[in-house]
Amino acid sequence: MEKLDLEKLKYPIGKFITPAEYSFEYISNKIEEIAAFPEKLKSEAISLSDEQLDTPYRPDGWTVRQVIHHCAESHMNCYIRLKWALTENNPIIKPYDEKLWSELPDSLKMPIAPTLSLLDGLHFRLSYIMKNLSEADLEKSFIHPENNSEYRIKQIIGMYAWHGNHHLAHISNLKKNKNWK
Repeated sequence: MEKLDLEKLKYPIGKFITPAEYSFEYISNKIEEIAAFPEKLKSEAISLSDEQLDTPYRPDGWTVRQVIHHCAESHMNCYIRLKWALTENNPIIKPYDEKLWSELPDSLKMPIAPTLSLLDGLHFRLSYIMKNLSEADLEKSFIHPENNSEYRIKQIIGMYAWHGNHHLAHISNLKKNKNWK
């Protein structure tokens, strides 16, 4: 039972599931989720105290503050990977160690307001470019060297929409469990 609970804390909305088909409706909905993410995150996090921001969302998990900064770092990488895929022929991207990044002072101690502002601009740009992709653009790809896998732009749109919702659920579930407003 405890393992199941930990799994639910780790993946409150479940793991990302690749759709059977990348329809126009699916892509459009995921882009809208990406566009809406910063405002949803701000709504969940802006009123939290430093003590609450420094609370892990699960045992041995990141704090809310680390989750917020991680979202910006991950989604900045998404933006760069998207640009590489659009301008280079199937480039090999540079991975980063998100765990080590989460242990740096800007992730551990920095206020969240600058990161929330960064996410506003970043997601505006992400959703803008995504809304203007052609069908051929959606098929462009990059190689992730960590597992030598090819990722198409249409896949990463779904993955990053999931990623934002995944971390949003970490915060909203913690708030609910702790009875925070």
